[in-house]
Amino acid sequence: MKLFPTSLIFCAVLSLASSGVAGNVGSPFYGDAPDEHHPWAVHDPNRPQPTIVTPGTFSSAEQPGKPPSDAVILFDGSDLSKWEADSGTAVPTKWVVKNGAMECVPGSGYVRTKEQIGDCQLHVEWAAPSKVEGNSQGRGNSGVFLMGLVEIQVLDNYNNPTYPDGSAGSVYGVNPPLVNPLRPPGEFQTYDIVFRRPVYKNGQQVDSGYITVFVNGVLVQDHTPLEGGTGHMSRSKPSPFPAAGPLKLQDHGNPVRYRNIWYRPLPPRAVEGGTDGVLTAEATEAKRKEIAAMIRKDAAKLKDPANPLPEMLRLTESLVYEQDEETAQKAESLAGQYFENLQKLSGDALAAKKDEVKHLRDITKYLARFGIIPNDAEPKVQLEQFIKEQNWDKK
Repeated sequence: MKLFPTSLIFCAVLSLASSGVAGNVGSPFYGDAPDEHHPWAVHDPNRPQPTIVTPGTFSSAEQPGKPPSDAVILFDGSDLSKWEADSGTAVPTKWVVKNGAMECVPGSGYVRTKEQIGDCQLHVEWAAPSKVEGNSQGRGNSGVFLMGLVEIQVLDNYNNPTYPDGSAGSVYGVNPPLVNPLRPPGEFQTYDIVFRRPVYKNGQQVDSGYITVFVNGVLVQDHTPLEGGTGHMSRSKPSPFPAAGPLKLQDHGNPVRYRNIWYRPLPPRAVEGGTDGVLTAEATEAKRKEIAAMIRKDAAKLKDPANPLPEMLRLTESLVYEQDEETAQKAESLAGQYFENLQKLSGDALAAKKDEVKHLRDITKYLARFGIIPNDAEPKVQLEQFIKEQNWDKK
């Protein structure tokens, strides 16, 4: 029975450490490889798993729902300890808490969070007075101000038309809501908002920011782009935002009530240093170095003289993110140990390695598919030939 030459399989894999190939380097030999602007492979098992969050419950007009487990609670119906008057730091607000809701006292001014908040998923519930007074903008008027700069209009628009870009759920003065899904006055309405602020670098806008809004579960703002802060009677102008700011609720002379206010911070976008999406070449290279270091650290935990294959493959995998001579030499040494053990096998013991060897053959196919080695590379051809000689390609 013909045995493997020591370097047959792994010279193809390990050659990438010294070949100078810097383009399409492979990943865990499965999905499309990382490229110049994507540090992860498609279906990359090295990518961090999503954080587990226990979902909350939905609100009704009668009963507030329960926030998800990772939410930051701003108002739970008990007190205003996380809020202050908009007139100055640590100035107590004159808004009051009644029956589990915070209520605007007309003439008391805006209220704001003590906490500074940036990009977020925000949940707010509000109710206009059940006693209908006034019309258009004079009826149940308030507003939710993200970072104190972008207003999502609060208004009793139930059978009460007004100018469209000032309707409930509008980005005030910028974009009307798609539809009007309000409940009658006196009942609580639910706003679920996804907010991304504009981002500037070196004085130039790199992301306009956007806002998505659901009112009572109905989409009313569909990824609406932002330019700058909103305002009354004036057009929004492109301008940079700070990293964070307070959430503000407006006093517009109506006793509007709020309850169940919470938010979830959002991770940075690619333009801010995030690692999901399209990255710059420099950011991609830095992230790939980080991934390679993580894999090498993990490989050290797999050290087993009796079975060098797991450590060897993990080290080899790190090379597809970052070429490193020391790592390549260590993997090559482990490859020698693997084949020394393999050459001691015969008969059924060797046959039991069929799937393992075929998997290694698939690795060379992956490397060839992404241009890491030529399709007619001798090790790849020899490996395929050996599998045929064992009739493993037929089974």
